[in-house]
Amino acid sequence: MALWNNPRWFDDKERQELLDDHIRATGKTRFGIREFEEEKKVDAVRIHFNRVAPKYDFMNSLLSFGIQHAWKRAAVRMLGVRRGDMVLDVCGGTGDLAILAARRTGPTGQVTIYDINYAMIQAGRHKIDPFPALAHIGYVQGDAERIAFPDDTFDCAMVGFGIRNLTHLKQGFAEMVRVLKPGGRFLCLEFSQPTNALFRSLYDFYSFNIMPALGQLLAGSAESYACLPETIRMFPLPEELAGMLAAIGLRNVRWSSMTNGISVAHVGVKR
Repeated sequence: MALWNNPRWFDDKERQELLDDHIRATGKTRFGIREFEEEKKVDAVRIHFNRVAPKYDFMNSLLSFGIQHAWKRAAVRMLGVRRGDMVLDVCGGTGDLAILAARRTGPTGQVTIYDINYAMIQAGRHKIDPFPALAHIGYVQGDAERIAFPDDTFDCAMVGFGIRNLTHLKQGFAEMVRVLKPGGRFLCLEFSQPTNALFRSLYDFYSFNIMPALGQLLAGSAESYACLPETIRMFPLPEELAGMLAAIGLRNVRWSSMTNGISVAHVGVKR
């Protein structure tokens, strides 16, 4: 018997109801299976990440068996960060993607971790601040739906495992595209639906039996580690996301599925 409620994967119609137009029309949205007033989701997300921040990196590595680090390395390679680039890491949290990008930009570049949650930023600083080779990583606390930078600022904009927590998904992506220079490069790394049905059933069992149990045992919150896989079931599938990205101003959109589709990296170029 599942230790937590195991929601089914959303169908096409239900996924559309989690997008900006429907949310603004109804004033309702979700964070996991819980429904909120549109303006209250940001507080629910803040409380959630305040709770998980102290053990975020440890739990992510444990629950993914370390595979998340391979996903992130592969995604940053796809983005094609170059020496001297200005890079924005949206929902950058504890900085894993930013560190990978900073090693590629070198000290002549600049990487900015941009996250609304102060606790998440602080939880990753021990990986960055003591190291002179990463001195070109900076921090900005801000809302990803209203990015506090001018148009055409960055060579690269990336988001990893964070965009699905926004209230208005399309607006967040549009803001990332806005701050990119023409010809700038975009990356979204997110969880998705496993492609093999048998593997998907095992993944579901793990997500709603093992993950919450470990979350309770090691981080003191089963709910937090059930909420994360709940949000994945509502996120656009790769083809849907590619169409959305093309519609907001990206060309050459392509994606790569990893580990049977658990993780998918989309890249594109600003028109």
